[in-house]
Amino acid sequence: MQAMLLDRPGAPLKPVELEVPKPGPGQILIKVAACGVCRTDLHIFDGELHHPKLPLVLGHEIVGHVEALGPGVEGFAIGMRVGVPWLGWTDGTCFYCRQGEENLCDHPRFTGYQIDGGYAGYTVADARYAFHLPDGYSNAEAAPLLCAGLIGYRSLKLAGDPKRLGIYGFGAAAHIVAQVARAQGRDVYAFTRPGDLAAQNFARSLGAVWAGGSDEKPPEALDAAIIFAPVGALVPIALKAVRKGGVVVCGGIHMSDIPSFPYDILWEERVLRSVANLTRADAREFLALAPKVPVKTSVVPMKLNQANEALERLRKGELTGAAVLIP
Repeated sequence: MQAMLLDRPGAPLKPVELEVPKPGPGQILIKVAACGVCRTDLHIFDGELHHPKLPLVLGHEIVGHVEALGPGVEGFAIGMRVGVPWLGWTDGTCFYCRQGEENLCDHPRFTGYQIDGGYAGYTVADARYAFHLPDGYSNAEAAPLLCAGLIGYRSLKLAGDPKRLGIYGFGAAAHIVAQVARAQGRDVYAFTRPGDLAAQNFARSLGAVWAGGSDEKPPEALDAAIIFAPVGALVPIALKAVRKGGVVVCGGIHMSDIPSFPYDILWEERVLRSVANLTRADAREFLALAPKVPVKTSVVPMKLNQANEALERLRKGELTGAAVLIP
């Protein structure tokens, strides 16, 4: 099969030919139809997330069709369309798994990080962490639901019940969660890179009541804010933007250092929290909700051998929505 391989962080992905993997016990073999390009892929590529399996096939927003079943697999059939997200395996026995918090598992394995992912023609996945996908989405349109959508949904849940929601960084995750928030009757305030009028217009087209640069103050105090941009300097900015008792959620897996800030912008019972990974319950809830909203994903299909270009366009903020690789 064709694959794009990461030999070492910082080096361009290499087009290679690999053997098609075989599914082991509890696994399914998936013929990849589409794989979204996520900012987490860029963090791994840049070496900002440590200890990846090397060499590595990136990609954890995988849409494909079941090609073969490993021993003991139930609930799947050959040809069935499935999706595979970031969380690819948990031990099921640690304190967090027993508490129903498998997203915090002590010994997790992640797709496209410790497990080869979807920048390839085929991949294998633990059947417990593969999901049936809703109809009505093409393969490319479904791909961003599997991380941008899931992390955005979990971030929104952890934001409480805000009427006025700020979103910092209006990329793949933001464009999905904004639609969910609007469907729930919330007012969305979008913050983009200063001067990025295209992103601000995109946010308004999705129902944002206000859009401006991250260096601007919203016209009203926010009840909550979600930060998707990996920029630590946005944390004190968002804390200043939320009301007393407001919540700021950091939705990314990596962020640059947060600068020191005066305690008075955290005081008055403001809350600062992070989101880590996802649970299977999150996946089932969101994948059932998405077609009801209905969430519409904005995607830029690209060929698998354009993976390096896709990562660079993501880095430069040139994408409206999400890049999706098509083997």
